[in-house]
Amino acid sequence: MKRYRFIFLFLLFSACNNIDKNSIIPAENDIDAAREFIRSALDGKFEQARNYLLPDSSNMQYMTVAERNYQKADDDTKNGYRGASIRVYSPVAHLNDSTTIIIFSNSFKNDPDTLKVLKIKGQWLVDLKYLYEHDMDSIHINSNIRDSLK
Repeated sequence: MKRYRFIFLFLLFSACNNIDKNSIIPAENDIDAAREFIRSALDGKFEQARNYLLPDSSNMQYMTVAERNYQKADDDTKNGYRGASIRVYSPVAHLNDSTTIIIFSNSFKNDPDTLKVLKIKGQWLVDLKYLYEHDMDSIHINSNIRDSLK
């Protein structure tokens, strides 16, 4: 009897330990959704990134193109993306309680890009279309500030 109890406990703990580590946890907020999306894409985990993507045909097409470009990249480039850190620039534009514009870059390319994050049915999702289809941002990373004392 003791032996069966040990086997049962062993199987129970093994099952708890083997919970799918790739399971997706919904983003807690807009920044979290953007960060999870960007990190997944930088790591080449496009299926995981799609979980943070607004599921419409344009977004899916843009994501497929991004995935193909990533797959075509050489190993040094892929390793550069995997090792890159994410920088979110201030100010983050909270347009309303369910729409945020985030300007970010990664330390590998250091080329600022813009994402729109939307809260839909209580879930924060990235609208990738915005990156490709928006006009020039009114939010400037390096805005020139005039000193009024001069």
